[in-house]
Amino acid sequence: MIWLYRILFLPALILASPYYGMRMLRRGGYAKDFSHRWGSQKNLPVPALGKKRIWLQAVSVGEIQAIAPIVEKLSKLPNVELVITTTTSTGYRILREKYSDKCLYVGVFPIDFVWFSRRAWRHIKPDLAILMEGELWPEHLRQAKERKVPAMLINARMSDKSFKRYSLFPFVSRKIIGKLSKICASSEFDMERFAALGTPRSKLACTGNIKFDSSDASELSSEEKSRLKAEMGFEENSFVLLGSSTWKGEEEMLVKAMEKLRADGIDCRLLLVPRHAERRAEVSETIKTFPHHLRSISKNAAPETLIYLADTTGELSKLTQIADLAFIGKSLPPNVGGQSPIDCAASEVPMVYGPNMTNFRRACETLERERAAIKVPDAKSAIGEIARLAKNPDLRRTIANSAKAWYNSNQGAAQRTFEAIEAELSE
Repeated sequence: MIWLYRILFLPALILASPYYGMRMLRRGGYAKDFSHRWGSQKNLPVPALGKKRIWLQAVSVGEIQAIAPIVEKLSKLPNVELVITTTTSTGYRILREKYSDKCLYVGVFPIDFVWFSRRAWRHIKPDLAILMEGELWPEHLRQAKERKVPAMLINARMSDKSFKRYSLFPFVSRKIIGKLSKICASSEFDMERFAALGTPRSKLACTGNIKFDSSDASELSSEEKSRLKAEMGFEENSFVLLGSSTWKGEEEMLVKAMEKLRADGIDCRLLLVPRHAERRAEVSETIKTFPHHLRSISKNAAPETLIYLADTTGELSKLTQIADLAFIGKSLPPNVGGQSPIDCAASEVPMVYGPNMTNFRRACETLERERAAIKVPDAKSAIGEIARLAKNPDLRRTIANSAKAWYNSNQGAAQRTFEAIEAELSE
């Protein structure tokens, strides 16, 4: 099977190059250490005698932020050398900022083709390879198997799309997933999906979602929240509606919700944090008729700004803390999958989301069961629910308290995952 993957990969890469090349140009920053993508992870010392080297791959900004408690624990082990790689340019910038002093090496993950992957493995020489969530790279796992290096998947998720794809080709899925020595699932639901694909129970553990243990921002004081609101041009008593990791079409709904609240006499200000900062031009077009400001231009907005576009990366946890109510993005049709509700729950911010939170199905089911979030079927209903909650501070406080309790009850996954990694190292 790996030979078929290798044969097909190169022409597929060539065909996809124009698309991914344009994405890289739009996002920027990809020139930094681009040679790593060809497997040229340079200046790595030979593994120290008596030490185990761990290669941890975290694809995106969210995963890089999520691994913070794991990195903190691993960095304190005297017998461990930690190498962390990522895939995106923004992720690499944050990786260098957050973890350079805690790791032997930080770099960019190689393209998953035999020439590049094999070269990276020769440079890094890990004793344990760790992947995050749903990223299963066939060549990377093949290199681990050839070298008899255990490979783990932590915070493992199996989305509806991935489960359907793997179920259509059970032989292929068993070949890929079978190369993992341990799968630390983020929920019982995800663990059962891996089991349904033929993964032996002995390889499975439900350690929970480490994102509950990795809120990226320290809790802001009342004074700090006031300063942040003033920075955005918002009044101290303004009602702040947050669009959390929004996708195409959702900003329009939130603008309409803001207009409705303002028409009803509520001084609503809109804080938009799109999932992809490179959508700033598209979102700016949507909000151009209102007094607005882009954070990428400067942090400080003019007084009486109505819409603040936080077109930056890695600040969502901090910005969430000034919100009175949030809408969780990628949840309204035609968007599918949903973005994480965890930041809002951690900051005690009541939240509304659409029907398509499939990537967080089990989490959202418990949120809704505990009355810690509200699901709506469409954009019109979202506007109505936002208006109802904006006019009912007691209800918002009840939902926020329930969300915080839900968040607190789900913590501890980082410690369980760390213990699983320790156990894998000792085998």
